Amino acid sequence: MRFRHPDGSTVHLAYCTNVHPAETVDGVLAQLSTFCEPVRKNLGIERLGIGLWLARDVARVLSREPAALRRLRLALDRRGLEVVTLNGFPYEGFGAQEVKYRVYRPNWADPERLEYTGDLARILAELLPSDVTEGTVSTLPLGWRTGFGAAAAERSHDALAELAGRLDRLESQTGRSVRLAVEPEPGCAVETTADAVALLAALPRHRIGLCLDTCHLATSFEDPAVALAALQEAGVGIPKVQLSAALHADNPLDPAVRSALGAFDEPRFLHQTRARVGEVLHATDDLGPALTGSVLPGTVPWRAHFHVPLHAPPAPPLSSTLGVLAQSLALLVGGATPRSRHFEVETYTWQALPPADRPADEAQLVDGIAAELSLARDLLTGLGLKELP
Repeated sequence: MRFRHPDGSTVHLAYCTNVHPAETVDGVLAQLSTFCEPVRKNLGIERLGIGLWLARDVARVLSREPAALRRLRLALDRRGLEVVTLNGFPYEGFGAQEVKYRVYRPNWADPERLEYTGDLARILAELLPSDVTEGTVSTLPLGWRTGFGAAAAERSHDALAELAGRLDRLESQTGRSVRLAVEPEPGCAVETTADAVALLAALPRHRIGLCLDTCHLATSFEDPAVALAALQEAGVGIPKVQLSAALHADNPLDPAVRSALGAFDEPRFLHQTRARVGEVLHATDDLGPALTGSVLPGTVPWRAHFHVPLHAPPAPPLSSTLGVLAQSLALLVGGATPRSRHFEVETYTWQALPPADRPADEAQLVDGIAAELSLARDLLTGLGLKELP
C-alpha cells in the first residue's frame, strides 16, 4: 500500500510475512497465493506491500539462482504484490514449536549473519518495484545480551561496517539503495533507542539506521516523544518502522489479571516482561518467570513483548499499547516531512494467542491481517496522508 505524504513523498505500508513461516522457495511462493493475494483482495486494493521474511536457505537459493529469483519476482507482479522491505531478523526456524532464544542466533559477531544479510540486500535490489530506488532490511540488535561481551561487540561493529561497504557497492552496481535498520529489542545487546544511538554513532549512517518497533518501544516503557527527539538530535535515521502493540496489564496483583496474563504464557516465543518504577526498569526474560517469580513489582503496570493484533486488543482486564503506536506514528509522519517511509505491520504471534483468540483457518487469518492493515491505513490517512491506487 502506498500513501502520499503532504510533502509529496511516498510512504509505504506492508505486512510482514514472518507470520507464514515457510523455509523453501516453493513455500514462499505458496504464501503469496494462500495469504498475501487474498489479503490484498480483502482490502479491495490493486497493490499490496509485503515485508518478506526469507529464511537462510531461501535467501541462499534466491541469491545464487537467477531463475528462482525471476520466478519470485514474476509471482509478486502477477498477484499485485510489491516488496520494498525485508525482515532479516529471524535466520531460520521461526516456525518451530519452540523459538525462544534461538531467534537471536547467529548474532552479528558470527560471519553467517553478515553473509545472510548481504544475500538479502542483493535479493531486495532485484525485487524492488521499477519505480522505487530504495529498500530496507531490518535486523536483530547485534544479539542476545547474555554472553555478548566486548569481543563480540567489536566483531559485530566490524561486520556492520563491512556490510555498509557492500551496500555502497551494490548501489553503484544496480542503482538501488538498500539501507539496514537495526531493531532494538528488550533483553538484547541493543535494547533501547539510547543503546541504538551509542551503536550507530560510529557506523555509516547513510547505510545503517534504526528499525523502530513500537511494541518493543512500549515494552521498555520508552516515551515515543523523548525517544524520537533523542534520535533526531543524534542524527540517527529511521529507515523502517514496525507497527506493533505490546500486552499491557494495569494491576498485576489482581488474580484476574494474573490469570489473563497466564493465558499468553506460551512455549514458542520469548515474551520479555517489564515494569517501571521511576527511572528503574525491572525485567524478566519471559512472561512465565514474571508470573511465578518476585522480580517484577506488582504495584505498577506490566508490559510483555507479545505482538497482539492491532485491531483486536486483549479482553479486559488486559489491554494493548496501541496508544504508543498511534503516538509514535503521529510523530513520525505528522510533521512537515516523514521521518520514515517504510512501515510494516508485524504481528507474527497469531497462532500463539490464547486458543480462543487464534484464527481457526486460513480465511480467518487473512481477515485478521487485513483488519490490522485497515487500522494502520486509517491512522495514516487520519494524519493527512492520501492513499494511492
